[in-house]
Amino acid sequence: MNIEHLKDNGMDIAVISSDEKLIVDVQSALDLAMTVKYETGAAKIVINKSAVCDEFFILSSGMAGEILQKFINYHVRMAIYGDYSQYTSKPLKDFIYESNNGNDFFFVSTKDEAIQKLTETQ
Repeated sequence: MNIEHLKDNGMDIAVISSDEKLIVDVQSALDLAMTVKYETGAAKIVINKSAVCDEFFILSSGMAGEILQKFINYHVRMAIYGDYSQYTSKPLKDFIYESNNGNDFFFVSTKDEAIQKLTETQ
């Protein structure tokens, strides 16, 4: 795992890159968030979709909702970037739409979009 620490518009953002799955369950997501906060001081995280397990995108597993709730509780904001076109689930599309219209969790296509989303919203 590589953590790139950006300071953009006075905000700390951690951009995570990894060749392996980093978020495989709720605990690994929390561990990642706390590691990033400890190492960089950033509570805003950008991560590639490939570092997130497929189960996250199956809403009936409950993983996405639980991780989102934990991150909100710990004041961690995240943007996941990648290609979501292969997902046909209406509930997942609705979840992505609602998340993207909020302030805490975003699903976008590119790393630049992810960074922009986290700098736009407070």
